[in-house]
This record gives sequence, C-alpha cells and structure tokens, in this order.
Amino acid sequence: MLIGEVARRSGVSARMLRHYESLGLVRPTGRNDVGYREYSGEDVRRIFHIESLRSLGLSLREVGRALDDPGFSPAGLVDDLVRRTRERIASETELLTRLSRIGAAGPGDWEGVLRTVALQALGSASPGTRQRAALSSAGEAPVPVEALVEAVLSERDPGVAGALRWALARTGDGVPLLAEGLASPVAAVRARAVRAVAGMPGEAASALLRDALGHPDVAVRQYAAPALGARGVAEALPTLIDMVADAVRDVDAADALGALATGPGTAERIASVLVDRLADPALDAPARRRLTQALADIPGPTATRALGELAEDGDRGVAVTAVYLLGLRGR
Repeated sequence: MLIGEVARRSGVSARMLRHYESLGLVRPTGRNDVGYREYSGEDVRRIFHIESLRSLGLSLREVGRALDDPGFSPAGLVDDLVRRTRERIASETELLTRLSRIGAAGPGDWEGVLRTVALQALGSASPGTRQRAALSSAGEAPVPVEALVEAVLSERDPGVAGALRWALARTGDGVPLLAEGLASPVAAVRARAVRAVAGMPGEAASALLRDALGHPDVAVRQYAAPALGARGVAEALPTLIDMVADAVRDVDAADALGALATGPGTAERIASVLVDRLADPALDAPARRRLTQALADIPGPTATRALGELAEDGDRGVAVTAVYLLGLRGR
C-alpha cells in the first residue's frame, strides 16, 4: 500500500507517517518503480501498535522502546503509566476544586479572582505551588493576613515556610494572631509562630518576643533571644549566653551578642557575663571554647583583658582561640 492509502485506512496522517519514519518507528518495506513508499501488512500492524501505545500516554521514545527493546518490561511500563495518570487526575481534580471555590466565592473583579486563586494555592499539595503563592501574595491582590498566618503556622516545608514568613513580614501585621500560635499546645506550631514573629518589624513584635523570653518552651526562648539581641534588647543576654555554652544555634547567638554589644554601655556588661560564665568549673572544654570565641565581637577593655588571661589557659583550644582574637585586636 502507498502512504496515502495507509493514511486513509489507519487514520494516521501522511505527515505523521513520515515523522514516524524519520524517528525509525516504522519503515516502509519498500518502494515502487517510481520511488513511492510501499507499506506491507506487517508495517500497517506496527502503525496500529504505535497508535495503541500512544493512546495509553506513552511518548514516541517510549513507544520505540516498547516495540524494539527485548528487555523492555510491560509490567513496569503499566505501573509507570498508572502513576502518571493518577498524578494527572490529582492535578486536574485540584484545578477543578480551585475553580469551583473561586466561582462559589463570587469575585466581582479580577483582583478578587487573583486573591481567591492565591488563597487556594496556599492550600495546594505541591510545595512549589504554595511557595509561588506566598511570593506573589504581596502583589496587587494581597492575601488576607489571617490566611498567611494560618499558612505560616501549618507549613512544614522549610522553603515554603521562609517565603510565607517573608510575605507576612511585608504586611507588617498579624502579631496578635501569631501570639495565639505561641499559646498552641503543639511544639512545632509554637516554633513556627516565634520564628515568624522574629521576622516581623515593629514594637508589637518586639513586645511579643520579650514575652517569649519567659515562655516555658525552651525552643521558643531560643528563637526569641537572637531576634531580640539583633534589636538591641538586653534582656536576651542570659538566654544568648546559654545558647552559646550549650551549642544551640550558637553562631546565631554569638552574632546577636555582637549586635547587642554595639548599644550604649552593653559591651562591658556582655563581656563581664561571658567572663563569669567561663569561670564556671562545670563547663566542658568545647563550651569554654565557644564562649571564648563569643568574645570576638565584644569591644572594650573587659573583653580584651579576659582574652589576655585566656591566652594562658590550660586548654590549648581556648588559648589558641584567645591568641588569635587578640591578634585581631592588634594585641
């Protein structure tokens, strides 16, 4: 049969048949006297096989493997097709649900549509979709702060959580709702709440962080203290030094001590507290080294004098650290 007749009988266009030939999926058995392609009965059966496999959702490359690879596993192919089909159905179902909810909300303009879309996207099963919704929520159709807070307190993906905290901080609102999160009986929710508060600007957030320093959950206190130190709140000092000594986000705590030391009259106080803690005989060697390192960004004579004494310390790690820090101070 010539290509035109094959096209009529199979329902596959001549153009597609030529494409199959270029890919090596099906080759005409021969050509007639004037050079036209001639397809055998076996060629036509292969064309029908190709179309059947394509109808299952296979790509042309997968079709070629299925037909020509002796080691190809039909069972593995079917399992993969089942998985992809389920993913496609789930995606389409999610889209249908979102569209139905948008319609039910009765938005009066495009701004309302965009806001509703963002709200629905925040509840998507896809982390990528949730992250895009968070990043776009500060646009022309901002998402209500209540929805952002709810998303912040429930989000488990670190990347999405960071985007949500950024979006919430841009609103400058939501502190009272985050305070409710700090009162949650669930530790993970409390941690998400205090991290969100730490990124919020304004005195209301600072006041809530001060309250968090007395929270019975130590993790809440340890998230609040570095944020307060960066804001120049001296009440965070004991918790920050405990964090350094206990190796709990000690780099963040030391940075916060350095920021706190820039305030008027605080450097000498911080240095004195660090020196007192270093004198605790119950401290192990790694803790003393971390506390010595924390003196790096603390200016003033008390810190310098302490480093001079620590340069003669019996612990070589402490002594080497102190000598190095003195060198940075030109001593």
